[in-house]
Amino acid sequence: MINGIIGKKVGMTQLFADDGTVTPVTVIKAGPCVVVQTKSSAGKDGYDAVQIGLVEERPVKLKNVNKPMRGHFEKTGAGTPPTRVLKEFRLDGDPGVSVGDKILVGEQFADGDSIEVIGKSKGRGFAGTVKRHKFSRGPESHGSMNVRAPGSIGQSAYPSRVIKGTRSSGHMGDVRITVKGLTVARVDAENNLLMIRGAVPGANGTVVIVKKSVRQKKK
Repeated sequence: MINGIIGKKVGMTQLFADDGTVTPVTVIKAGPCVVVQTKSSAGKDGYDAVQIGLVEERPVKLKNVNKPMRGHFEKTGAGTPPTRVLKEFRLDGDPGVSVGDKILVGEQFADGDSIEVIGKSKGRGFAGTVKRHKFSRGPESHGSMNVRAPGSIGQSAYPSRVIKGTRSSGHMGDVRITVKGLTVARVDAENNLLMIRGAVPGANGTVVIVKKSVRQKKK
């Protein structure tokens, strides 16, 4: 079976228990998704996988789909509408679904499930060493000229060069991040919402992948 779903990050909120306990949660608009393609180890693909697409409120118009992707969706033969987001999930055997089937969050997850979320972190642009690598800054007293400078990074006689991998200023953020050990706080199957305890990577509106953890937490 498929062990995940595609969604979009909505934002963060709080859940209040009967005893007054407050739990910070991230709301994910998870699905609905549709099966676009199935791959089998017995076929030409050589491995078992399922490709699913995220069905959005604003469907993609056929005129905005290029010819290769249009042919990919037409080849399914199930009348699957084009989707903007496609993701592939590897499997260990029979997927148990066929092309055109819907993947719903209420069928995939339940309250208390241990999950992991894959997303892209927020892009911070070009950042210095203090912000990017948490370097300590210099003194801010009168006459100091080394407040946020990285300091010396080279060597003198040997090897007389900057070592590869030296932490320095550069591009920060906008990278793929997997956060493990998260827990499903609540599932709203009617509205296709998944509430996850804690924070997940990415800005509001970005696409994330929610998968069941291989190692489930002990209850």
